[in-house]
Amino acid sequence: MMPVQLELENPYVVVYKQIHAVVDDEGRRLELMERSNCYGGSAWARYHYCRGPLVKSCRNIGEWFRYTIEPGAVDLDLVSSKRSAGIESVAVNGREVEVTYAGLGGGGVGATLSRAGAEDVLRYEATESGGGRVARGTIVLPRRERMIIGIDDTDSKTEGATWSLVHNIAQKVDRKEARYISHSLVQLFPVPTKTQNCVATAVEFACLPDKAEGMLSEFKALLGKYSVSSQTGMAVFRDYDPSSLLPFGQRCKRERVQYEDALDAARENGVQIMMKGQGLIGAVAALPFSAQPDESVLPDDSLKT
Repeated sequence: MMPVQLELENPYVVVYKQIHAVVDDEGRRLELMERSNCYGGSAWARYHYCRGPLVKSCRNIGEWFRYTIEPGAVDLDLVSSKRSAGIESVAVNGREVEVTYAGLGGGGVGATLSRAGAEDVLRYEATESGGGRVARGTIVLPRRERMIIGIDDTDSKTEGATWSLVHNIAQKVDRKEARYISHSLVQLFPVPTKTQNCVATAVEFACLPDKAEGMLSEFKALLGKYSVSSQTGMAVFRDYDPSSLLPFGQRCKRERVQYEDALDAARENGVQIMMKGQGLIGAVAALPFSAQPDESVLPDDSLKT
């Protein structure tokens, strides 16, 4: 039997699936989101990148590696095995974001071609990489905005599950203009009117400015079509940081909350109400727990025994 002739197109390049840059209105805060194709490689990068002065925090949720960054430029002073790679500069230029990575050896490969080929990269420049050299790569990304959708009460005593319906809808409407990034189940106070577990859901999208209306309209239409409850609530937060809603969300984990309180919280924090059923309470409460799937499932401390 003749041996199979296998070839690798790019033996030293592992291309990231997606890279997105979500920026606040002032251009002073930025979250870089990298969707990995190799968890081990991205975990190595996270370890080294987090030691760079521009990166204020980092975490991963599934295959997404997320870096909170302060735009600017620094000298990384790369040191083999200790700080072998990092982010040298980030600049917000109107509707574009320019990110420059640097790395030694394999870190240089990741800093250049592995990121240059990711979805959402508009253009790039890269030096030669690999071996013992220092390599640099600059990618240009479209500036994106954060959109969080909170939903509650889509099921009945005999049918449905909010978290699964919302995930399936989010996957269905995912598109270039509005990328589906994260999904969180949010444990709320078990009120008597609950279906079963009293859990709301928040999904996060990274959107091109003024390009998400089609996605949002389709999301609402699918939610209305497949919900088996007449009390579905849907709320939308469009801003960089939903933490102003955290006191309301924490309260909903602690105690029963009135519908009017949810309306007040929505109005005071710029939340768009899209479906007005009783589930709106949970929908608004879920918003500040976006992108915190491990924390959001926890009940309030007062419920622990």
